[in-house]
Amino acid sequence: MSTEGGKKAVIAALLANMGIAVTKFVAFLLTGFSSMLAESIHSVADSGNQILLLVGGKRSQRDATPQHPFGFGRERYVYSFIVAIILFSLGGCFALYEAWHKYQEVSGESDYDPFESRWWWVPLVVLVIAIGMEGASFRTAVRESNKTRGNRSWVRFVKSSKSPELPVILLEDFGALIGLTFALGGVGLMLITGNPIFDVLGSAMIGVLLVVIAAFLAVEMKSLLVGEAATRRHQEAIAAALESPDTIDRVIHLRTMHLGPEELLVAAKLAVGAPDRADVVARAIDDAERAARDAVPDLELVIYLEPDIDRGGAHRSVHERGEALAGTGGDVPDGEHVDGG
Repeated sequence: MSTEGGKKAVIAALLANMGIAVTKFVAFLLTGFSSMLAESIHSVADSGNQILLLVGGKRSQRDATPQHPFGFGRERYVYSFIVAIILFSLGGCFALYEAWHKYQEVSGESDYDPFESRWWWVPLVVLVIAIGMEGASFRTAVRESNKTRGNRSWVRFVKSSKSPELPVILLEDFGALIGLTFALGGVGLMLITGNPIFDVLGSAMIGVLLVVIAAFLAVEMKSLLVGEAATRRHQEAIAAALESPDTIDRVIHLRTMHLGPEELLVAAKLAVGAPDRADVVARAIDDAERAARDAVPDLELVIYLEPDIDRGGAHRSVHERGEALAGTGGDVPDGEHVDGG
């Protein structure tokens, strides 16, 4: 995994969830509370999430092969998609099943005594400790995300980030904190009222929460797997760099696609003058390629450039269109094309 901040957040979340999963399961064995079993499976699923993210990051670093000439950068997206679809969904569906099973078990009970077990207090202690540990993990994810988030809102950061690890961990930790709150509320109200339906509701709310997070992450990871363009900022920087050599009149059109979080495919048609000699055009193409790499040093570019005769007037350059967008407020999301050629 090339993004050190993402790896740090994943490892912090993994260590927290492994410890939390064990303590929650022990609390369930001592008390039989449904919310504790749902939360135990939630933490086991989260631990599996982090292991998959680490495996995906490791496999994405393999060298390109003749069969996969653009490398394996998208493996990070594949494993993040698996996290979203399988682990989150299985955790959510299990919690919903457990809620339904517990509801059938306790419905109609009128003499339920939550203090029958001398271990009734254990889940409360475990949940409070778990909230503290998840909070520490969430704080690590927030701190690492802030290094690359810039002035984007948190929603915009999660939706537009090309690196999947930090958004996944942010949503996972945020969901875990909300789920722990649901579990604490369900267990607490059950102990106060003596009504086990509150434990059932806590488990059901955890299940719904996980399914919602799974659906959101699946949509975002699918978009990255299909292939997203560079952000508008990167597109404009690349376009301006491609137009910088004197022989290049303008960029006729530009296409970009992420091959991985830090790898970008760039294909562009560049307008040159009809009288220009082939050797002059070739040098200009080389200069444009070097300028593009220098313009976005945070990305590894795979560049294909095609010179063409400038027939004039058919298209404005990407740089000019970017300035026009800026003049009207530039309300174009990151990752959206500004070229249209």
